[in-house]
Amino acid sequence: MNIKQNRENMRVDGRKPGEIRQIKITRRYISHAEGSVFIEVGNTRVVCTATVEEKIPPFLKGRGSGWITAEYDMLPRSAPQRIIRPQVTGKISGRFHEIQRLIGRSLRAVIDLEKIGERTIWIDCDVIEADGGTRTAAINGSFIALYDCFNSMIDNKVLEAMPIKSFLGAISVGMINNELMVDLCFSEDSAAQVDMNVVMDSQGNFIEIQSSAEGRTFSNQEFNGMLELSVNAINQIIDLEKKVFLEKK
Repeated sequence: MNIKQNRENMRVDGRKPGEIRQIKITRRYISHAEGSVFIEVGNTRVVCTATVEEKIPPFLKGRGSGWITAEYDMLPRSAPQRIIRPQVTGKISGRFHEIQRLIGRSLRAVIDLEKIGERTIWIDCDVIEADGGTRTAAINGSFIALYDCFNSMIDNKVLEAMPIKSFLGAISVGMINNELMVDLCFSEDSAAQVDMNVVMDSQGNFIEIQSSAEGRTFSNQEFNGMLELSVNAINQIIDLEKKVFLEKK
């Protein structure tokens, strides 16, 4: 393989190309929410909450199925330049709308929606600080918040059994100066020739792959190299989730 995937040279934050950032998980971060997590991935920090609503969208009426949907936002100074709040502009940005749809799709893929009954789980993701990979951090944090939400519902006799079918993980990967790197921080993402986000379940199935070229195209070999890095990284994230779930609720 001609792709420089396994080089040992260090990145701007001291990591090797295939190394993910340190992940810190704080559960039950918001006391009012049925499930909540503060996830830190390097300097990217996101608060994720899960809220139960006893109604469903009109298109699901009478089907005996529930729904999971997500909202995503960034605090004004989560980024180097201040972000104007949506209520000031009067609309949600197209990028934010796309991200929250990605979060919702990813979570629904690993949940048995019939087991949650005719109710909606709202996932809210608020980025406190953005240093790359906010959407993938939001997916990972939301999954843990959702797990705790379901546990709470089981404890309160709202659900009979855990509706999660599989674990879930997401990661960013890209190519910088023709070198493959996983879990891009902001400076790396800004310089990436190719950018990709990958979502997988713990059975090895892909849920979503988003990839785009910026400045150069990429070959099938390079695409497979990025997938390989992503799979390795997501397996590490899922292992971390399993350890988190073994902790006392």
